Amino acid sequence: MRLPITGVGAVASIGRDADEIFESLCAGRGGLGPMRGFDHGLYGGTRLFEIDNRPEPGVDRPLRATGFLLEAVGQAAAAAGLGEDLSGCPVLVGTGLRELRSAELWWRDGAPFGVERLHFGTALRERFGTADTHTFSNACSASLYTLALGADMLALGEADTVIVAGVDSITESMFGLADRVQPEPPPALRTLDVNRKGTILGDGAAAVVLRREDVEPGGRLWGRLRGVGMTCDAKHPTAPDQQQVAEAIRQAHRHAGTRPADIDLLMLHGTGTPLNDLVEASAYGEVFGEDAGVPVVTGIKPMTGHTSGSAGLLSLVVALQVMATGKVPPLIGLDEPIEQAAGLRLVRDREAEHKVSLAQVHGFGFGGINAVAIVEAP
Repeated sequence: MRLPITGVGAVASIGRDADEIFESLCAGRGGLGPMRGFDHGLYGGTRLFEIDNRPEPGVDRPLRATGFLLEAVGQAAAAAGLGEDLSGCPVLVGTGLRELRSAELWWRDGAPFGVERLHFGTALRERFGTADTHTFSNACSASLYTLALGADMLALGEADTVIVAGVDSITESMFGLADRVQPEPPPALRTLDVNRKGTILGDGAAAVVLRREDVEPGGRLWGRLRGVGMTCDAKHPTAPDQQQVAEAIRQAHRHAGTRPADIDLLMLHGTGTPLNDLVEASAYGEVFGEDAGVPVVTGIKPMTGHTSGSAGLLSLVVALQVMATGKVPPLIGLDEPIEQAAGLRLVRDREAEHKVSLAQVHGFGFGGINAVAIVEAP
């Protein structure tokens, strides 16, 4: 499999397009700030990675996730030369919570919201004329699962071009849950650090245009998708299983026809939670063995927050930008790496320069929903 990626789009707390996000990442600029949408008096934690598009602090509005998605899809379609008419192009959306925040505002405040807006297809049809849309709610690996489904559609000849997207906005129910299980609100998201205290949520969306054949002369080729590995172990509602995480990595390499020693860049899932970081680093070491020190290793969540269903695809867009520029954003906030990360080529403190031909991107979710993608440079 070598499926061309011909357009990208993204929005996050640190930028409203892929270039602005990448510039912020390379500069070590994070988007963590005082939360704007929820009552500070109700929670222990009061800082989030939010996209600041509310009219004023404390005044929330529905359909923010939909707005982020439309931005990202529009950017990717424009970059690929598809324009605004996507009637002939399937759009696949991976998400953790869909438009749950809008449902919360409808239930609590009577905000206008119809059930047909929950799955994004209605808004995509209105904006782009899409006739074939699918929304998949697969926790924090949703967008990479959706990437695999898009690749399958192309391989089966069901389409020549697909747009794959991921999106989530922070919901009050999810934030409240995280706030209760983290008695001490983490002051920062510190991936792989021995003093990590937990994750912090973020808003985000990302989209890529995936094609069955190469672009026309003069078109932009960002890279090629080589393969996606997926597992779903359902062993525990929240805790990851090292064996199945490792199997997702192995499966990705089988599909891609690559070996661990071929990988130049690893984009971590890196939630900053005690167990997830431990399992991710251990599973990676299990599969890569003596090659664990070959790729440079980084992650974006310390600067974007955990953007849930969009997280994997957002990391993949960043990996494509690393390939294009040779610049690797740093893993900020990492003062003392955990033992399982010893020997890894961690990019810390400041951006690094590194030629990347193959990148491995991780996305792991509640319920043991694991996905790993491998992409190559143009």
